[in-house]
Amino acid sequence: MSVTSLSSPAQVSDPIPAPDAAGGLCVWPASARPAAGGDVTVAGISLTEAADRFGTPLYVLDEGEVRDRCRAYRTAFPDADVVYAAKAFLCRAMARWVEDEGLGLDVCSVGELGLAMTAGFPAGRIVLHGNAKSPEDLYTAVRLGVGRIVLDSTSEIARLAEILPEGERQKVMIRVVPGIAAGGHTKIRTGTEDQKFDLSITDGSAQHAIARVLAQPRLELVGLHCHIGSQISSVKPYVAAVRRMVGLMALIRDHHDLELPQLNIGGGHGIAYRPGEDSLDLTALANRVRAELADGCSHAKLPVPRLTIEPGRALVGPAGVAVYRVLTVKETSGRTFVAVDGGMSDNPRPALYGVRYAPRLIGRRSTAAPAPVTVVGRHCEAGDIVAEDVALPGDVRPGDLVAVPAAGAYHLSMASGYNLVGRPPVIAVRDGSAWMLVRRESMDDMNRRDIGL
Repeated sequence: MSVTSLSSPAQVSDPIPAPDAAGGLCVWPASARPAAGGDVTVAGISLTEAADRFGTPLYVLDEGEVRDRCRAYRTAFPDADVVYAAKAFLCRAMARWVEDEGLGLDVCSVGELGLAMTAGFPAGRIVLHGNAKSPEDLYTAVRLGVGRIVLDSTSEIARLAEILPEGERQKVMIRVVPGIAAGGHTKIRTGTEDQKFDLSITDGSAQHAIARVLAQPRLELVGLHCHIGSQISSVKPYVAAVRRMVGLMALIRDHHDLELPQLNIGGGHGIAYRPGEDSLDLTALANRVRAELADGCSHAKLPVPRLTIEPGRALVGPAGVAVYRVLTVKETSGRTFVAVDGGMSDNPRPALYGVRYAPRLIGRRSTAAPAPVTVVGRHCEAGDIVAEDVALPGDVRPGDLVAVPAAGAYHLSMASGYNLVGRPPVIAVRDGSAWMLVRRESMDDMNRRDIGL
């Protein structure tokens, strides 16, 4: 892996025109700085030079930001297991950074598990998750010695027990519906009865699953798991979830004479994608959750279980910036469409959830007044929108560069091969150096999979 030092343009004191009212970089990585000629640097690296060297679309990931956010979680939750939700974004380097900072890893498939293992991630610090694990997922997790497996259905109980060799035991958790609606969109709310995740307390399926696990000598029930949703900016739903989970743990103690030693309250911690949006207050979350857990266990006469949290987006989302090149500018029916060389194949979130971003013109200084535009992708879908009704300089033109901050999570991890344009590369930046983490998907990559002719 080669490390390349790109020149860092001299920083300037005059503000750069930006799409937010404050004219700042508040939702960018903390290392982002305005630079000469309308450029922006991240960790000392010019985004314009990075785009010229590595091509566009391009994802830039600030290693220092990721590590700082890992450390912030470890500081806020010193007596808990902090487990990174790999579905947000995973590559070998990301797994290594997370391991270095003392976090565990939550994976949802044999693919994520296998990649983590090739990076040398300790299997005992890995949690296997997912609402519909395949036999291969379970078999591989057992073979590699994954630390905990979260059971999401009763069918997984017998399947997992059959896989385990005689004399071995696997630590498992039961994922339970806490009955709490939270999250930035209906499609990412997972704490209620009307969705595919979890086992319900209300209809008794959670209690039935618990009894079945306890009847399996090869399974060791170590705790409960819940996940209430994603992109949550309020502490209150987590406090409510802890209260309900402690209540269920007390029932398990009373009915089965078992005091569970662990409680996993999931992740879903919200970040700001645009200036003025709220993000979850990590310090407030830690203080309120610990207080509720201690108070609830005291009233229930339970020992306080070891807490697990699973941040994903909150660790990697703010560390990433997507860089696109403008291909066309079109005015029609009173609207201006700025089309870029990426789109829903590398970021489907606007099409899925209606997510709003704050793109910024970089690479040249414009004196034109901001004008409302819709930044769209290159794909053959009307819903291929990167950022709707945002302000960019009125003279934006083909060849310009547009950067989208808060792009580290659920972009490339959800990317597709639509229109066979190839998925973008990811470069890491730190201390004035840039290097490739994931190369651009080539036509040769795609052709090698097509073997039917």
